[in-house]
Amino acid sequence: MRAVVQRVDGARVEVEGRAVGEIVGEGLCVLVGVTHEDTEEKAAQLARKLWSLRILDGEKSCSDTGAPLLVVSQFTLYGDARKGRRPTWNAAAPGPVAEPLVDAVVTRLRELGATVATGSFGAQMRVTLTNDGPFTVLVEI
Repeated sequence: MRAVVQRVDGARVEVEGRAVGEIVGEGLCVLVGVTHEDTEEKAAQLARKLWSLRILDGEKSCSDTGAPLLVVSQFTLYGDARKGRRPTWNAAAPGPVAEPLVDAVVTRLRELGATVATGSFGAQMRVTLTNDGPFTVLVEI
């Protein structure tokens, strides 16, 4: 699994002009990509990493501060543009594989005590955020 994690001061996901997920104030906006070899255990590992990642103000984590997370599925994280001008998506897991694993990340985060908002799997989403820092890291499990 691959995640792009941004420290934010608010983030929102809209589908067809309607908000489907939003966090207010300090938190993390997490774009999650799934590949073919990913498993429920990797989803649990990613959730634990996101919950304890010390990138909030004062080197704190969401577990330290109770900061919320906005988790958005992002198959394009496994796009490959090394050849030609058009990316390929061969490394991205198909929806029936990816959706339950992204859901597993969200479920596990909530079990850990996190407040989690989400996007809408497979929808054309508009994600807006205020990157705080800016601070962005790539996490691979």
